[in-house]
Amino acid sequence: MQLGRCDQEAAQWFLSRGYVVAFALRRGYGETGGDWAENYGGCQQAQYIRAGIETARDIDAVVNYATALPFVLHDGAIVVGQSAGGWGTIAYDALPHPRVGAFVVMAGGRGGHENNQPNENCHPERLVEGARSFGKTASTPMLWIYTANDSFFSPPLARALWHAFTAAGGKADLKQPGPYDGDGHHLFFGPGGSLVWGPLVEQYLSEQRTGSTVQLP
Repeated sequence: MQLGRCDQEAAQWFLSRGYVVAFALRRGYGETGGDWAENYGGCQQAQYIRAGIETARDIDAVVNYATALPFVLHDGAIVVGQSAGGWGTIAYDALPHPRVGAFVVMAGGRGGHENNQPNENCHPERLVEGARSFGKTASTPMLWIYTANDSFFSPPLARALWHAFTAAGGKADLKQPGPYDGDGHHLFFGPGGSLVWGPLVEQYLSEQRTGSTVQLP
């Protein structure tokens, strides 16, 4: 996989608001190779909790590196994770994260497109159980965004994840905007995507600053 670029729409949305943006590839995704650290064992095992924690470890390494830079604030970082990165973002909220002040999950999950088929998830009940497990120790209110035509994590599955996470004690605001392009799973990095997710993220960050984050019923 390739790193994001500073001229991408998603990066520009944050840069134009005064944020420093850091793109990173997790272990096993880059050109240097290496083991896929967050491998969940395939459909038969589907160890989504373990995979999420491994992803969270990589995100934590990036946060610690970036917030130690001399031109970056040392706390209050915003973590934005998409797809598997979004699942790791949920897991990260369940772990110590003293330098993070906000979490945005874009279409987060694992096990989508089982056998390369859209709208087929491998053991979704285990994914729901993982969300419940992470919700038990999650401490920072989150924003979750899943579109109506996400072919990896459908609206009913997204709601099931949210219900499990919040019932266990986690705090998250679930937003489910309408269909985006041919597959809403790609909303975050897609052209014009910030017109959809941008206002939602802006509102969430404002609520985080004022301490008035809203949780859906």
